Amino acid sequence: MSLKYQIPTLLVYSRLLLGFLIVIVTLLQPQFFPIYTVLFLTLGLISDIFDGIIARHLGVSDEKLRRLDSNIDQIFFICAIASIYLQQPDFFKQYIWPILILILFEVAIYMVSLIKFRKEVATHSIGAKIWTLFLFALLVQVTLTGHSQILFWIMFWLGILTRVEIIAIILALKQWQNDVPSLKQALRIRKGLAVQKNRLFNG
Repeated sequence: MSLKYQIPTLLVYSRLLLGFLIVIVTLLQPQFFPIYTVLFLTLGLISDIFDGIIARHLGVSDEKLRRLDSNIDQIFFICAIASIYLQQPDFFKQYIWPILILILFEVAIYMVSLIKFRKEVATHSIGAKIWTLFLFALLVQVTLTGHSQILFWIMFWLGILTRVEIIAIILALKQWQNDVPSLKQALRIRKGLAVQKNRLFNG
């Protein structure tokens, strides 16, 4: 593996380590462990932002790396959400049904992709990236305060909209493809047109 490929790959795997660290501090509960949780969440978000940017800059953003990125993203957020549930169970009990609905939509994305393409989803849509920022903000708020109202419902409805868009993207594509910015771009790909470049997303 070349050094160029190793750099974004290490950034991706660092998120796996950070997810496990969130679990560890939750179980051990050292002094100020919520602060550690927020720190590891923040480092995970930073690595998620920059692994793709660096990979594209180095010219190594291939299917294997993007699929790895998606899979580790899932593990990282599962670790984070499960840990914050243990830290703030009352919040999750309050919003159990909308949380379950979001989980079902997330499972539906993977089921549709696996059924159609025999591969996991790795669209990395712009909408999903924006939703991740709101999810991050929510997790930080819940970790530190144990409650959320307005931010939770923004995260919930944006999550539903972006999950629906991702399913529509998968259904629109004739062949599996990673890094599809939006449904509009998926329809361009379906017509045989190139994806329009975005400096932050795929430029």
